[in-house]
Amino acid sequence: MTDRQKLRIDETRLREINDFLLREDNPLIKDLFDLIEKHGGVDEINKKAREARNIDNLLAMLDEKKSPYIKDLQWLQEQRDNGAFITVPDYRQKILGDKAQSMKFDDSFAVTLEISACQYFPWLIEEAKQSIEKGELMPGRFIRVRKMVEQTADNDVIAFAAGMQITGSSYVETLDTKGTYPGPDGAPVNVHLGGPATITGYFGGVGMPNEFPLKWADEFLNYYTKYGVKQVLNINPGSVLVGYMMHKLGIDLEFKISVYMGNDNPYACLWTLLTAKLFSRDDGTSPLIGFNLSNSVDNKTIERAAYIRGNFGFEDVVRIEHHITETYKSIVRQPYDRLDELLELADHVKNISAKHEGGVPEIDAARDYPSDILDYFRTKEDLTEAGLMPKKLINYLDKHHALNRTAEELTKRGLTFLAAPKLHKA
Repeated sequence: MTDRQKLRIDETRLREINDFLLREDNPLIKDLFDLIEKHGGVDEINKKAREARNIDNLLAMLDEKKSPYIKDLQWLQEQRDNGAFITVPDYRQKILGDKAQSMKFDDSFAVTLEISACQYFPWLIEEAKQSIEKGELMPGRFIRVRKMVEQTADNDVIAFAAGMQITGSSYVETLDTKGTYPGPDGAPVNVHLGGPATITGYFGGVGMPNEFPLKWADEFLNYYTKYGVKQVLNINPGSVLVGYMMHKLGIDLEFKISVYMGNDNPYACLWTLLTAKLFSRDDGTSPLIGFNLSNSVDNKTIERAAYIRGNFGFEDVVRIEHHITETYKSIVRQPYDRLDELLELADHVKNISAKHEGGVPEIDAARDYPSDILDYFRTKEDLTEAGLMPKKLINYLDKHHALNRTAEELTKRGLTFLAAPKLHKA
């Protein structure tokens, strides 16, 4: 036996793992099954989610609640149907001039234009208005981290779900059952964690101690069946494993692994994707739809992650997501701008997204109120009372500008992007 062959996983080990998972008295698996049955079982859960996701049902919910967002959604639909948004060929003509006619664009390497975080539905409408006026692109993917309880109370979660049906973009919600303080019931998730001020006590991640992976699953199933929310953020090895198992059992959830989970080297990526492979369905799919590596990774690590992904058959399943810009305050050393590195990857790494969580650093730094990741922990009421909502909108539109800068630079090099597919016709 060669040294390399010593790494082979013996089939006996795999049998032992399967035997453990299938034990009738396994309390971990029993608790998960009990939770799924509480929500009606796999088939009923998926059926409810499909019905809830239907745009007519979402609009009916808003109409019943007399939501002012109905008019905005109708406007967005009309603009889409009337072709108000710039087409992809026209965008290329705008950037390249007549040169666009002779250039060849390979859509198989399209970079998904991703923005984070679109906290409030009205921001989506303001972004759409600006995009129409200036011939700009709307994101192909939106990340949201606003508290679910708060945005359920003002129907923002329903309106945003409907908005994504109109734009055709993918989107991710962040559940309240995560390792930050407080949880959905107002109580601390981590008994020793008092919000961002004490986060440094948990260098292994924000944490989801004890029973919280199952609470995370319970919260997901609630919003999945009520509003059709299919993709959520995932930050902990326990809830990631629960997500893998739920998908394997037949629940059609999808999740994005957060940058907060700290996958910062190829071996961490191997660990994450290895487990995804073990729990993938027979058709090769996994619920791991987005894989956000750490802000500290370099291009070599991204290429190695893509190498692992390809060998596991996940190239079209798992999107590698990478921050191009970050909020100016409270998360990374500035200036943080990874656009040049993205441009080096974009012609040979497929299914990658360019995530814009801050403005271009020079612009963001010059604002009266630079973007701050800690504002994600603040309530809408708090931000409103502090007079910050108009400034937060400026921060968001700075991210939109950064996203369009990325699209422009890709286009100049003959590289392609994925913007909101139902708004920007190919």
